[in-house]
Amino acid sequence: MLRQITTVSTKGQFVIPSEMRASLGIAPGTRIAVTQDGSRIVLEPVSEELVDKTRGLFPGKPSLSGALKRERRRRRRQKDRW
Repeated sequence: MLRQITTVSTKGQFVIPSEMRASLGIAPGTRIAVTQDGSRIVLEPVSEELVDKTRGLFPGKPSLSGALKRERRRRRRQKDRW
């Protein structure tokens, strides 16, 4: 397990260390799921696997998988422009 210390700003923001972002494929614009597990906070990049695990937990809400697919299409279009 990799552990590093970071500081929370007055706005409640903190930096995820670059090594961790790189190893998890977190880039600017990546959506992050935040879960409280007792006294722990778990951060997970929103992936298809996470979408599958949480499918049905939020009935009546907009489709998380649909939002993820739209976001990926948007990113591909942006990449193609470069």
